[in-house]
Amino acid sequence: QVQLQESGPGLVKPSQTLSLTCTVSGGSITTNYYYWSWIRQPPGKGLEWIGYIAYSGSTYYSPSLKSRTSISRDTSKNQFTLQLSSVTPEDTAVYYCARDAGYSDYDPFTFGSWGQGTQVTVSS
Repeated sequence: QVQLQESGPGLVKPSQTLSLTCTVSGGSITTNYYYWSWIRQPPGKGLEWIGYIAYSGSTYYSPSLKSRTSISRDTSKNQFTLQLSSVTPEDTAVYYCARDAGYSDYDPFTFGSWGQGTQVTVSS
């Protein structure tokens, strides 16, 4: 059973870069054909997918956030990291990391495993 755990600062100042890490246990982030995503939920709103890093290391981002988003990984630590630059209060949300359910070779948006989420507040 794969487990995911988010970590990072809970408070970020406007214009700075938000950086979160997802530590994975019980499975390797390089295992074919899994996709590792970042998702967020602003207060009072629905879930918003941010982007993923694939088992191969390739990445794909939401068009609305692409210009500010970078997802990378450290395979030696079995971790992947989100960086979101130039944050504003509108980036305040609970941030989740997740893995797809693995129903097929390419189904990155059907999520099967989630971290517990971490609150990030953007405020001066």
